[in-house]
Amino acid sequence: MKIAVIGSGSWGCAAAILLANKGYDVYLWSWQQSETDRLNSDRENKEVLPGRHFPDNIICSHDMAFCTEGADLIVTVVPSIATRSTAKQLAECICDGQTIVNLSKGLEEKTLLTLSQVYREEIPNAKIAVMSGPSHAEEVSIGLPTVNVAASPSEDVAKYIQNIFTTENFRVYTSQDVLGVELGGAIKNVIALCSGISDGIGYGDNTRAALITRGIAEISRLGRAMGAKEETFAGLSGIGDLIVTCTSIHSRNHRAGILLGKGRTLSETLSEVQMVVEGVNTARAAYELSKKYNVSMPITEQAYKILFENKNAKDAVRELMNRDLKPE
Repeated sequence: MKIAVIGSGSWGCAAAILLANKGYDVYLWSWQQSETDRLNSDRENKEVLPGRHFPDNIICSHDMAFCTEGADLIVTVVPSIATRSTAKQLAECICDGQTIVNLSKGLEEKTLLTLSQVYREEIPNAKIAVMSGPSHAEEVSIGLPTVNVAASPSEDVAKYIQNIFTTENFRVYTSQDVLGVELGGAIKNVIALCSGISDGIGYGDNTRAALITRGIAEISRLGRAMGAKEETFAGLSGIGDLIVTCTSIHSRNHRAGILLGKGRTLSETLSEVQMVVEGVNTARAAYELSKKYNVSMPITEQAYKILFENKNAKDAVRELMNRDLKPE
């Protein structure tokens, strides 16, 4: 079986390693020839996943057509900001009926579309699915037990992805609620930023637990308004992914939040993290969605104001704590 992995960041490399260890021939595409050369030479991505050696059956290439031709599955793992440009390039290489599963988490800022909706617009002749859940690349790449959910409108497609990815250390469930799975995976990054800000200020476990609990309430409200299933947000792509991203040392969104909480500007924070912080772009998109669907999302609103209106983080917390009292 041939599998193409489009995107050579930390999660793309981890997915490639997982699939190669199952014995599949994995073709790992990088957007830069210089990075492809480094990956082929080093047999690891030293910048984002150092020490995770590539098995011999991972072939690195900058040629997307070469990677995808005849592929039994195409796995896309690129930042949300690069999703549409990647989809346009991928559209030229796809045969009718090929299956694409997107592992990236985010929203397209200008259109407010989920990433699978972007792929469907650009590649209507493909079968588009998603996979999400609490799955830090640092842990998946060394085989620590991890559980995800594959979602597709087609149960057969979801099961196909489930069977390809499942190993003794990587378990996959299925779902047909693509929208719910994507919203949970995207907006949890906003709450994780807030969790990091809380830690950076010096608040404690109580505050973090409140953010996680009220955060999933916000995400669920928006999801219901948009047509997703409420129970999805109680699962792996909802509360599961939210917990790990709000608490883990591997979470770049949480790490960025800590810097913001300590008083760094947004530009200083992004420069210091030196990796894509999806929660920043998603905060703007989620805020706009809350207005579009008339959904109350007070934590997301304060995150937006901290990021883009230079609101003081402590003032934001004070405003949240002094909202009108109401039943849970």
